[in-house]
Amino acid sequence: MAATLRIQSDWSRALSRDEGEAWLSCRSPGKPTLYGSVTRRGLSSDGVPDIVASEGFVVGEVTKKSILISCPHENVSTKFLAPYTSFSRIHQKSITCLDISSGGGLGVSTSTDGTMKIWQAANGEIRRLLEGHVYDVNCCRFFPSGLVVLSGGMDAQLKIWSAEDASCVVTFKGHKAGILDTAIVDRGRNVLSCSRDGTARLWDCGKSACLGIIADCGSPINGIAVGAADNSLNLGTPEKPPSEREVGTEGKILLLAREDKKLQGVGLQSRQPVFLFVGSDAFNCCTFLSSTYILAGTQDGNIYQLDVRNTNAPIQVIHRSGAPVLSLLPYRDGFIASQGN
Repeated sequence: MAATLRIQSDWSRALSRDEGEAWLSCRSPGKPTLYGSVTRRGLSSDGVPDIVASEGFVVGEVTKKSILISCPHENVSTKFLAPYTSFSRIHQKSITCLDISSGGGLGVSTSTDGTMKIWQAANGEIRRLLEGHVYDVNCCRFFPSGLVVLSGGMDAQLKIWSAEDASCVVTFKGHKAGILDTAIVDRGRNVLSCSRDGTARLWDCGKSACLGIIADCGSPINGIAVGAADNSLNLGTPEKPPSEREVGTEGKILLLAREDKKLQGVGLQSRQPVFLFVGSDAFNCCTFLSSTYILAGTQDGNIYQLDVRNTNAPIQVIHRSGAPVLSLLPYRDGFIASQGN
């Protein structure tokens, strides 16, 4: 497993002053962690920070928004990027979930301060406060239109909101415990949810009704993702004809990131199991890279890449630290991962 190079503090803030310091660490599995620091000594003639590192570390290319740092002893280097912008007044406590509308104009987020808010992505100006859940809101996401928000909470309720006037237009009830994640099928005639009660359910937005339980795992389902399946994959056959209210479920596979260390694939229309993979710890999240390749992250810091056509062994296992992998997002030719450190 590769070494991990980290800056232990908010380096962009620490080094934005005339003089500032941020702590460094480089950790390789089975070896003592190397510690050091980077220090800003001022500005160069072209306005770029003049930054040096302590013994054992080397500063490479420096721009106004990035620093390349290497640790020659472990043959590892990392480019640290400063945030494009920061919004510190939207929530008072930790942010638990967020999404950006398809057009990029609006953001929605939930927090441990008990609020869910819609805000301008350009400047962080709060537009709407979405109130109606009892207890914590665990997840939120925009519909493809960017005008409607889907949320799920510890009150076991799934809600649909208008981003324009903050009204709650639909409430789904049926789960027996808190909802942990959601997904939207195609344009949003149908939506999906998963819960601590161990079930994943398909809902009809137009009739405000549950169309069926897609899976009942007997263990909390921490995360889900829906995607088009590779044509060679056998998704199974429905035991009875699907409801005419099901829209866009054919040819789709639903991923389930389960608390019992299992990652499961289920045919969305058939409700039939497609694969079951056992990992090293509880799975927290999952996503599609393509119709054949998927990712899933665990509580003990592993990111598994799998081929859905053959899940007997992972394509690769990435382990940068032991911190929980909390979310995964495809990006260009790779992906972005967030961890609990």
